[in-house]
Amino acid sequence: MADDDTEFPPGDGPSSGISITLAAGTLQAIRERVGKRGVSAYLERAAQRQIERDRLDELIASFEEVHGPADPGAVAAKRARLTGEGSGAGAAA
Repeated sequence: MADDDTEFPPGDGPSSGISITLAAGTLQAIRERVGKRGVSAYLERAAQRQIERDRLDELIASFEEVHGPADPGAVAAKRARLTGEGSGAGAAA
């Protein structure tokens, strides 16, 4: 196993076992999706996605400290363009 001082990015490095506690319904739902032997891999991917979201939230907060909050109308227009929703889907936003 690696030294405790060794840093790895999420998803990299050797595997390490831990004990976690989940609500019974959560564990049941995971097992229904991936089977009994896929739980660890499923939770690994979920943890990586959460880390990405946390980092994105931090980036947005840092941006808003400097520039103020994003304009809701501009955000809605960009979302519509990215998702192809709304009447302005073909218009440049």
